[in-house]
Amino acid sequence: MPRPIRAAISSGAIAHNLSVARRHAGSAKVWAVIKANAYGHGLERAARAAVGADGLAVLDFDEAARLRHAGVAQPILMLEGAFEPADVALLVQHRLTPVIHRREQIEMLAGASAPLDVYLKVNSGMNRLGFAGEELAAAYQSLADHPRVNSLTLMTHFADADGATGIAAQLERFANLTKSFGGARSLANSAALIRFPEARGDWVRPGIMLYGCSPFSERSAEALGLRPAMTLTTEIIATQQLRAGEGVGYGLGFKAERPMRIGVIACGYADGYPRHAPAGTPALVNGRRTGIVGRVSMDMITLDLSAMPEAGIGAPVTLWGQGLSADEVAAAAGTLSYELLCALAPRVPVVEVP
Repeated sequence: MPRPIRAAISSGAIAHNLSVARRHAGSAKVWAVIKANAYGHGLERAARAAVGADGLAVLDFDEAARLRHAGVAQPILMLEGAFEPADVALLVQHRLTPVIHRREQIEMLAGASAPLDVYLKVNSGMNRLGFAGEELAAAYQSLADHPRVNSLTLMTHFADADGATGIAAQLERFANLTKSFGGARSLANSAALIRFPEARGDWVRPGIMLYGCSPFSERSAEALGLRPAMTLTTEIIATQQLRAGEGVGYGLGFKAERPMRIGVIACGYADGYPRHAPAGTPALVNGRRTGIVGRVSMDMITLDLSAMPEAGIGAPVTLWGQGLSADEVAAAAGTLSYELLCALAPRVPVVEVP
């Protein structure tokens, strides 16, 4: 009999969240960002659920090829463009749209056997990828005049669309840098799409919101009308009684202050659960909230069952998803829901649900 842990991925939730993104996008077109195996949800599965998007955005060429082999006909945006000259043939073969963020990538386009739609990355202040100042003007002109460029779209990425800084300074800098340039614009990620209508541009790029998580620490996914796409569940596989003063787990870092009953569940950091999740990190047992006690180990986690005398071996446990947002679990563990979703281990069985 297999271990009871599993991840249920709801294609209907992804489709619903895409519709929420579309409402925020207004007349702008939507790139559904499904990089990193669709944030752990399965590349092809997410592509099927996002069939209503105007295009799909990924990072590596293996993912792009998988999408084309699966019959995906939508435009595909390569968020970091070509990494080496040999990639240009793949851009043409699979009809991909590369993001150009450094001079060498412009030079690589000379090897293209057919014209390509391209995106030009503008560094408006995040200071990771892209051109600014005189370099930007030269890059734009090179691409605008390039015989292997079919259409040219300008894009940027916001560093703090979900935070106190916001986007005003970057948006102003982008406008000043590109005021003399023609072409469509692509600006907003999930946070900017929801929070700043002025950043819609012509194409938006929702990511985390498609999977039912909030890009904001102070606004829940539920309040934003989003539905969790991944629910990670398991079962209790053993119970133990602790006396006051006894510890549990590696290092015995947790000591019971009173007699208590604990449940051992089939999940650990080898399944993708964060090892650093502290005592009190929430979980649901039979739909009721409780918390972790002791240290997360490779294959097991222990939960406090003191208030749940009815919860025995086989009782269902939800670690995140339906009824318990991955955002809340991530916050308790000092991380982000992005990391939880992307870290789901290959050994966890995945089932697709409506």
